[in-house]
Amino acid sequence: MFKKTSAILLAVCVLVISGFLFGQNAKGQSSPPAGVIETDIVSVSVEQQYESVRPRSLSALAVHFELKNDWHFYASAETPPGGLNLKVTAAAKNHIIFSEPIFPQSHIFVDKFSNEKIEVFSSKFTVFLPFSVADVDLKPAESISVAVTIGIDGALCSSAACRFPKYPGLETVIKIDAGAAMSTPKFALPDLTEKAPKSETVLASQWADYSVWFALLLAFLAGVILNIMPCVLPVIPLKVLSIFEQAKESKSRCIAMGLSFCLGILLFFAILAILNIILRLGYGTVFQWGDHFRHPTFIISMSLLMTVLALFMFGLFTIGVPSSIASKAGGGKGYSGSVGMGFLAAILSTPCSFAILTAAFAWAQTQNPALATAAIMLIGIGMAAPYAILTSMPSLLKYLPRPGRWMELFKQAMGFVLLIVAVWLVTALPQIRWMSVLYFAVILAFCVWMWGGWVTFNTPKARKWVIRVIAVVLAVSAGLWLLPGPRAKTIEWQDYDAALIERAAKEQRPVLIEFMADWCLTCKAVEKTVYARQSIAKLIQRKGVLAIKADTTLKNHPATLALKNKYDEPAVPVSILLIPGREEPVKLHGFVIGAKLEELLKGLPEKELNINGSKEEKNKG
Repeated sequence: MFKKTSAILLAVCVLVISGFLFGQNAKGQSSPPAGVIETDIVSVSVEQQYESVRPRSLSALAVHFELKNDWHFYASAETPPGGLNLKVTAAAKNHIIFSEPIFPQSHIFVDKFSNEKIEVFSSKFTVFLPFSVADVDLKPAESISVAVTIGIDGALCSSAACRFPKYPGLETVIKIDAGAAMSTPKFALPDLTEKAPKSETVLASQWADYSVWFALLLAFLAGVILNIMPCVLPVIPLKVLSIFEQAKESKSRCIAMGLSFCLGILLFFAILAILNIILRLGYGTVFQWGDHFRHPTFIISMSLLMTVLALFMFGLFTIGVPSSIASKAGGGKGYSGSVGMGFLAAILSTPCSFAILTAAFAWAQTQNPALATAAIMLIGIGMAAPYAILTSMPSLLKYLPRPGRWMELFKQAMGFVLLIVAVWLVTALPQIRWMSVLYFAVILAFCVWMWGGWVTFNTPKARKWVIRVIAVVLAVSAGLWLLPGPRAKTIEWQDYDAALIERAAKEQRPVLIEFMADWCLTCKAVEKTVYARQSIAKLIQRKGVLAIKADTTLKNHPATLALKNKYDEPAVPVSILLIPGREEPVKLHGFVIGAKLEELLKGLPEKELNINGSKEEKNKG
């Protein structure tokens, strides 16, 4: 059964590589008019500084970009993988010598998943292409026209996806006229005289100069290097320990277990290759290496998986196969687990790849589906190769240390490495979600401990079911409470500022102050049970309440001093509502304050902001 399954899966991998060798993109693309590129996301046009130019003169072309909202080009070559930043080049066969392009000032785009700040070009912007005209021997009334081709290259991205479109050649004609006046430029070009002409050759895509065989070799080497990535190393000991176990049995089974692990790796990269083909041919979208790690749900899932695997390494629970299933599985027992372990190792390799891996994958995005698929699969083959070699030559196992207590200690030590990876993954989330995920990880660990540690082989079946159901219910409840991200309507908190509160009092504006601290668990409960309510968030906005978050984490914080000296409160959590016309503030203690706060907010008058930003009463009926 295992041999048949392996043959089928390997055949799928082969088909993924070979099935698209002659595949063509069926979508026909009509050529846009010369001088204009129109797509569903970006339009590009070219404009000349002068209608005609004289020999031995300086001039420029302006390439105008207009992008739809939320789409952008990378401005820096250091930001995107593989140098997929915007590149604009120009070339003419003779007489025209182009200098380096002049790009506009970039601006900062904040990635909503990673919270990373990226330099981009977006909306409307212009790239200038300075050029000089060679000394052409023309008669006074004579002129010549020189065809110019403009090349555009680079990933076009939004908050959710990236595309790598193949832009058609943008063409224009430069007229060289011996008697050209050149007195009315259409646009000004900064520092044109300082731009010395360098080359008249179009700069090709960064990866176009690499040969196919070199790029494929690079992909294979990148896969081999994946085995020493810190994200993969914690998983390898699990497989190494499994090899030790198989070494005691037949050589054939040892080889089969190793090949199962390799098959899991290849399955992951086959899925990646198929996904890349679907996105490229179906949507024209580039699949970026490690792009799945941009999604908070995936990052949280992987972090929690690492936590559970660490508990397994510590021996808090074991994974057993029922005897009824094991007796039927026979020699195939363990193969599916080995495939899954290889699949997991491949997933974990994606977020911490070296530059060589990024380069190989970026090159694949510029190629046809067949070459892109071959490059992706070669990364997987490179990663699987060491395991295939080790397990196909069992004689190498005699050089490994003999099994002993060191194996258990090594296994437990790797559990701590897995916890480090779990924490590292959490730091890839927006900072606002770190604390909730870490708290849930602790609760999940407790539930796993209940599942595996509170029962034994001799525990009555009914009691075992009760304990494990309680563990599952506790884990699910905690997940529903802690893991969801920010809701659609959130409160716009302001940092504590005494002057801001005084100004609101003069404007007869109500003020809500939440005194909290990072080390206060009850404060976190208030955030989840009270201020996460949509009804309270809407009331605060509708009533024009100034919401202040007063951080008392450190004793020298202004909010800490105000809590004791001004409001005479000894500790947090406490929420204080300052109502215009009422001398004494309303103080709400503890975390069961939702109903009382909502009642107080409903009693406030309706207010709205006028044009000047101050508050004024709404006249009703």
